[in-house]
Amino acid sequence: MSKSEVAELPVLDTGAVTPCCPPITAGELSQEDAEKMAAMFKALADPVRLRLFSKVASHPGGEACVCDISDVGVSQPTVSHHLKKLKDAGLLTSERRGTWVYYRVEASVLAGMGQLLTLSASR
Repeated sequence: MSKSEVAELPVLDTGAVTPCCPPITAGELSQEDAEKMAAMFKALADPVRLRLFSKVASHPGGEACVCDISDVGVSQPTVSHHLKKLKDAGLLTSERRGTWVYYRVEASVLAGMGQLLTLSASR
């Protein structure tokens, strides 16, 4: 893919997931929900993390080995640091297989973030 091409990310099927937080239009967020969502958005606010997240989300099969996504212009320890931040925020899950770690996007969290930002049609 050239730098000028735009990749279309797959749309997650949100029918089988439970969102973590109510939509922003449903009422005022609780302190707990606000803190949870702020941590997720803060984790995605870094360009390297956002690139890593999109690499995992768009990887065939819905999961990616760290060895396949580490080419984001920073050192391997820095990639590991950013992946840990995404995982700590609840955006990614991981599984160790042998010497490699595989990451997967946490679909219910994405559904919650998307639902939070969706405005009601009645407004």
